[in-house]
Amino acid sequence: MRRLLLVRHAPTSATRSFAFPLDEPLDERGRADAGRLASAIPRGYDVLCSPARRCVQTAQGAGLEGPRLQAALGECDFGSWAGRTLESVAAADPRGVSTWMTDPSARPHGGESHAKFVARVGSWLDDQAAREGGAVAITHGGVVKAAIVHALGAPLQTFWRVDAAPLSITELHASDGRWTLTRVNCEAGR
Repeated sequence: MRRLLLVRHAPTSATRSFAFPLDEPLDERGRADAGRLASAIPRGYDVLCSPARRCVQTAQGAGLEGPRLQAALGECDFGSWAGRTLESVAAADPRGVSTWMTDPSARPHGGESHAKFVARVGSWLDDQAAREGGAVAITHGGVVKAAIVHALGAPLQTFWRVDAAPLSITELHASDGRWTLTRVNCEAGR
């Protein structure tokens, strides 16, 4: 059986301003908050991590040593929207945002569509289902949401109905290649 803890990284200035992220570091408060994660992660688990700075810094802040960086755990490629707030993107291109949120194959920003993104995360998750033991993956809110959609075999439109707060833990168990969702969006250290 594979026990997988998906952890969204600690907050950044982008998460606080509802901006599409760049490769920004944790802000001061996010670095302090990452320490809360230490007591919520069982020891002896494999530590997997998105290569994004905010994820690596979250792992470091939680005292998780030797994380293996995995590109598949990276956030969706937001293309030309990266670094901009949702509000500014919606003001400049309201139809693009609407299309992006309702059509899983749309990519008005020139980056990755939700369909491709969920498929990428799903492929990684399928590989994890074949493994044994425990793992913690420090990643992004979008990756957590995509993993839940894939694990449950849910329609892609349900992506928008899942929340993954900063430093929250979502737990999945795999047995015989099938995932069971055991907890969602549980805040670490609270």
